[in-house]
Amino acid sequence: MDEKDIRILKAIGTLGSGSPDRITDETGIPKSTVHYRLKKLQEDGIIENEVFDINFKKAGLGLTLITEVWAEYDSGYHKTVGEKLGEINGVNQVYFTLGDTDFILVSHLMSREMVEELIEAFEDVDEIDRTSSTFVITTLKNEPNPFNDYDIEKLMTKLLPEMD
Repeated sequence: MDEKDIRILKAIGTLGSGSPDRITDETGIPKSTVHYRLKKLQEDGIIENEVFDINFKKAGLGLTLITEVWAEYDSGYHKTVGEKLGEINGVNQVYFTLGDTDFILVSHLMSREMVEELIEAFEDVDEIDRTSSTFVITTLKNEPNPFNDYDIEKLMTKLLPEMD
């Protein structure tokens, strides 16, 4: 990656769009270069898809639940238990963590009844020792693109190799 790639990635985050026209307007990088760079970033696996952000609340999934999971330690348990957790309806994100908690889950649900169903599904996973779930009252920040959490100078300083 170089400076143009970082500027393109930052523009995608800022604009919420991969439109070459909009990226060109935002960065001043020629449209043909933006096209080429986007294709290369996709080929390199840096850009994985073209995602449309969804407002979960407006779509009917306005209840967010964060769940800590403690599981029985066993060789490879993080994969087997993690896969089981990821297959449960309503579980959107599964993180294997270091520390006291084995997994952190994020779920977007429609109702309290769905919370109860989710907890019952957790009880059906034999390797789970216990869970602790927390309702999100208000989402204060939900930035899907980490590039938006940095100014361009910090990105350049940290992501580009130092010039000799």
